[in-house]
Amino acid sequence: MADTPYAPSRIRALPSWLLGRAAARGHRLVADALAAEGMRMMHHAVLSAVGEIGPVSQAELGRTLRIDPKDMVAIVNDLQQDGLVTRTPDPRDRRKNAVEISADGRLRLRRTEQLGDEANAELTAALTPAEREQLVALLTRIALPGE
Repeated sequence: MADTPYAPSRIRALPSWLLGRAAARGHRLVADALAAEGMRMMHHAVLSAVGEIGPVSQAELGRTLRIDPKDMVAIVNDLQQDGLVTRTPDPRDRRKNAVEISADGRLRLRRTEQLGDEANAELTAALTPAEREQLVALLTRIALPGE
């Protein structure tokens, strides 16, 4: 791979180095795929979370995704401007806004999820379906120990 930095053979054999390279490639593939739909990765993550757990307060959304409140405001503003989410007063606490995915947001989310799936298929194209399942299981054990 031309864009992979040089690393001595001992380092290239380390799981941490390989995971980092795989993550960088996966990130690049998914980011490029989402960009084709006019979406950035953090925007996709927020839209996906709102679709899954919404309606949700902006503050709770930021805590859940561990996104700085100022960054969350900008992301939700962008998504709202594009008509992908709505903000309405939270019925449980009128001082807060509830963020909810719109019909257009659901359509965009379906398209971006498909693009993400295609990018991940490209990332794992050298593997058999069984190997992909095993890779996900192994990475889950590494990334989320105890789950």
